[in-house]
Amino acid sequence: MAENKTTSADGENADNDEGRAADKSGQGVVTAFGRTMKTLRIRAGLEREELGKRLGYSASTIASFEQGRRIPPPRAIDRADEEVGADGLLVLWKEQVERAQYPVFFQGMAQLEKEAMELLMYDTLVVNGLLQTEEYMRALLAMRRPPLDPETIEQRVSARLARQDIFDRRSAPLLSFVIDESALRHLYGGTGVLRGQLEHLLLTGQRRNVELQIMPIECDDNAGVNGPFTVVTRKDGKRFLYVEAQMTSTLETDPEQAALAAARYGIIRSQALKPRESLKFIERLLGEL
Repeated sequence: MAENKTTSADGENADNDEGRAADKSGQGVVTAFGRTMKTLRIRAGLEREELGKRLGYSASTIASFEQGRRIPPPRAIDRADEEVGADGLLVLWKEQVERAQYPVFFQGMAQLEKEAMELLMYDTLVVNGLLQTEEYMRALLAMRRPPLDPETIEQRVSARLARQDIFDRRSAPLLSFVIDESALRHLYGGTGVLRGQLEHLLLTGQRRNVELQIMPIECDDNAGVNGPFTVVTRKDGKRFLYVEAQMTSTLETDPEQAALAAARYGIIRSQALKPRESLKFIERLLGEL
């Protein structure tokens, strides 16, 4: 992973060009993988429908994998490798294909999540992706402008759901979330979607490796007024600061900036409701729906 990758307004045009090139490169990986999968399936004498039955997918989904319109999850790649007798050839693609499922601006952060022993996350506009229900994800992605095509939405949903494996990972990282109350009052997707999202937060907030706190609107002092951010501490102790906005991101590797962000997060936590109070607060929000 390139640890010094950052984007800024000063390099906007260069970054956009680089991002478009990376997007094309990622699509090229997905397309090449699909062609390889198709070749090996045909060589094994399997129709799409038969391979789909073995993998738990429809024939149309297998076709979308082979045509590069949809990215298969890692487990599907492992199973496909076995079923078509690829002898590990498809598995060799897995890391590149997995990286390609994320937007270019998020790929570095996605890798860091896998290596994290602690994540500190402050969110103000929407619920953090690691906490989102599938319905909430779809509602947010459907609101993007310009609109995302259906295949991209499916790809983003699958990738975001896969990231949530972090909660059940062995040697589970410590996960701390502070969410601004306003993010929990937006009716993204409608009342039913928000209700399901709040119920999910109540369940997730009870996990032993999770601390969930709410920053109430009525709080008259908030050290997080500059917006959302994430501080990642890797297993080797190195810290990173991640900030995302308007389809661009900054992954800051300067130890001083990461340390300052961690200190700022500590202040935000002290200003927010305590975890137990926060769960009761979410229950009250549910009662208002």
